[in-house]
Amino acid sequence: MKHDLIADCMSIIKNSESIGKKECLVPASNLIKNVLEVMKKNKYIEDFEISEKKFKVKLNHRINNCNVIKPRFSVGKNEFDKWKKRYLPAKEFGILILTTNKGVKDHKEVEKKGIGGKLLCYVY
Repeated sequence: MKHDLIADCMSIIKNSESIGKKECLVPASNLIKNVLEVMKKNKYIEDFEISEKKFKVKLNHRINNCNVIKPRFSVGKNEFDKWKKRYLPAKEFGILILTTNKGVKDHKEVEKKGIGGKLLCYVY
């Protein structure tokens, strides 16, 4: 039985990227849809569509690593540097994906708006 859909999604995407697949199937939920939209906006994936209660994700081979962040740490509006140093390999390289009261967004957008949230995952 699967308990963490985001962790399953990230591991499927990472494994598919590492073996060179062009697309993969990940479990469908509203939260995963929002995470995939953020990844698409930042050009880490090409596109995704729903098929048979799963998302078919088209990969463009730009992901070196992606993973879920557990536990879901709360991040204040002035604490992003600490978390970027912890999860991202270099400055201006990769994104942290957070859930906020304004929806699921990447850390760059959240910093501009001056709000906080909870960490979901990272991609670089």
